[in-house]
Amino acid sequence: MSLFHIFAFSCAVLFIAAIAHAQQPVAPANYDETKIPPFTLTDPLKTSDGRTVDTPELWNTIRKPELLKLFDEQMFGKLTLTTLSSGTVVPKLSPEPVFDGKGTRYLIPMTLHKGRASTGHDPTINVLLYVPNNVQGKVPLFLGLNFQGNHTVSNDPGIPLGTVWNREGQPVPATEAERGNQSDRWQIEKVLDRGYATATAYYQEIEPDFNGGSKHGIRQLFDQKGEPNEGNAIATWAWALSHIRSLIETYAANKDINIDRDKIIVHGHSRLGKTALWAGALDERFAMVISNNSGCGGAALSRREFGETVHRINTSFPHWFNGNFKKYNLDVNALPFDQHELIALIAPRPVYIASAEEDQWADPKGEFLSGFYADPVYRLFGTDGIGGVKEMPAVNTPVGGTIGYHIRTGEHDVTEYDWEQFLNFADKHLR
Repeated sequence: MSLFHIFAFSCAVLFIAAIAHAQQPVAPANYDETKIPPFTLTDPLKTSDGRTVDTPELWNTIRKPELLKLFDEQMFGKLTLTTLSSGTVVPKLSPEPVFDGKGTRYLIPMTLHKGRASTGHDPTINVLLYVPNNVQGKVPLFLGLNFQGNHTVSNDPGIPLGTVWNREGQPVPATEAERGNQSDRWQIEKVLDRGYATATAYYQEIEPDFNGGSKHGIRQLFDQKGEPNEGNAIATWAWALSHIRSLIETYAANKDINIDRDKIIVHGHSRLGKTALWAGALDERFAMVISNNSGCGGAALSRREFGETVHRINTSFPHWFNGNFKKYNLDVNALPFDQHELIALIAPRPVYIASAEEDQWADPKGEFLSGFYADPVYRLFGTDGIGGVKEMPAVNTPVGGTIGYHIRTGEHDVTEYDWEQFLNFADKHLR
């Protein structure tokens, strides 16, 4: 057999093996603590060359850049952006008092395009902003993406309906019947009553949430070549959160709106909780980060393989993370990091992790443990970390210090109880 034939045969064997590996059936979800496989967590305070990180300077100059690069290359993905511009900040509607004068509503479109000139068909992200009235001084802001369209976060009739993406991956007109059907998840009046502004945008205006959705969102403007380390949907949503933050900051300054640019909180639920964590890790301008029921790929430790796993999430949602992350489907212990280090990347800024008792798919204990094992990095900066908590708390008993945590009764959702804890945590750290 010639060298050529040997080489060709070897390539074929490797190709068949790769296909077989990719098509391995996903193991049934495990909900039994006694069946969690043994594992050893990576150490956030050890550099890749074995040095112990014992000062904030070593963390900021050596270890943090290492971890950001690892998460960037092996999980979330890089986004290469050249000559990408945003449109002029022009409000879509005039500011209008709402909720019996408690607040003022603004709708600010952000159109993105390559180069200096718009084509007229560029993707636009419509940012919905509410600011409390009759509040002295500058106010903090909660910023998060919504799942079903801006019109669903409130019964406010002044929010335009627009277009949404259905489960079949088709854009359809939003309907009046949908207005406010997600308002419990947003608690806008409660937020205004507590003296906070709040802003949101529809995440599928940034990129539709299905495999191939990148052709219909802002990533069509990015410089991507199909490399396995390139960013996918979560990286794109996180990128947009940072740019929405900049948009609001610019708009508020130009219009003399009393938003405190140094107290903007990024938050998210479920897949958008994963997004918020990554946005907060990348963008130090976010003063606080809140993850609600973010589970696998978010706050939950991957190595526990409890509930949703890396293999399951990459199989069900191949467009969320980059191609390299799929290498770990059948060997999570080979990951050069775990999710406690994603939490640690936010240090020393406050971070809050929220779980739900019936949401075992998101592994509440794994979410708590990520906060627990991020504690040493927070302590390095002189904060109180998770506040000396040694074990997972009882249901409906918030705990923590600069790292906050609660597990509440109920299912995978965002509730008024969750918002009460988020607001209390923000009062504690940002007031």
